[in-house]
Amino acid sequence: MTELLAKALENARQLPQELQDQLAQELLEEIEWECSWERTLADSQEKLERLADKAEQEYRAGRAKESGFDDL
Repeated sequence: MTELLAKALENARQLPQELQDQLAQELLEEIEWECSWERTLADSQEKLERLADKAEQEYRAGRAKESGFDDL
């Protein structure tokens, strides 16, 4: 555990139980969201590589055109 997290948890011990539970729930939800995001990125890596390969092939074949965000 990092020193900052340990300090935050130590400070949280001084809060009323209801607020401690609220903070704990928010932290657990944030951890779950981060884990879910990491799984999503890991699961999509192969698909992203295929899309990148296809885009490179289109570019090398001259079928790609340069555009910016305003063109979307």
